Amino acid sequence: MKEFLEKYNIIIRNNKLYETALSHASFVNEHHKKADYERLEFLGDAVLELVVSDYLYKNIKAKEGEMTKIRASYVCEKALYSYMNDLDLIKYIKVGNGETDVKESIVADIFESIMAVIYLEEGFEKVKEVILSIIVPYIKDPEVTFFNDYKSILQEALQSDKKSFVYETVDESGPAHDKEFTVQVKIDNIVFGTGKASSKKEAAQLAAKEALKLLAGGKDE
Repeated sequence: MKEFLEKYNIIIRNNKLYETALSHASFVNEHHKKADYERLEFLGDAVLELVVSDYLYKNIKAKEGEMTKIRASYVCEKALYSYMNDLDLIKYIKVGNGETDVKESIVADIFESIMAVIYLEEGFEKVKEVILSIIVPYIKDPEVTFFNDYKSILQEALQSDKKSFVYETVDESGPAHDKEFTVQVKIDNIVFGTGKASSKKEAAQLAAKEALKLLAGGKDE
């Protein structure tokens, strides 16, 4: 973490907070630590969304719906994983011996937990500076595409036909630190898509993607 902290002029005061931010539940349980990253991730998620929303509002002339889509592109799981990978921070994540590969969803969550620590340690203006320094270059690069918001695309497609739809979590399996969720999307009470992922959010996106394929006659988007 030293290179990252020096690059963004971040001062460490509470080493335990940073250790917690990097610690997965499997590591915490195995080593009898007090806390994992999840509470920090909850806070970091809100901070990240506020910073990116503020930037888009002030710098991009678009309607609310379009800004929502743009924001989703840069705070989604794939994007956060890419930031962590490009910053070379994945190697610092602490997981238990049973975790051979660190899942993309865990890496993304820990990016948010790190941002929470910067917020707690250095305040909002500093974490805003760090987040924008990391993310804005991606926003300005036309070659970078992280995410297709399949849920929004499906919603727009169905609104014109005035069809009702709902997402339902139909299964949840695995240990607490390694859950898999199954989400279905029903259109007029008929299942059109099913998605499985390590978060409900991503599973819903996969379900929407499958539904769009079905509506398009099986063709890829």
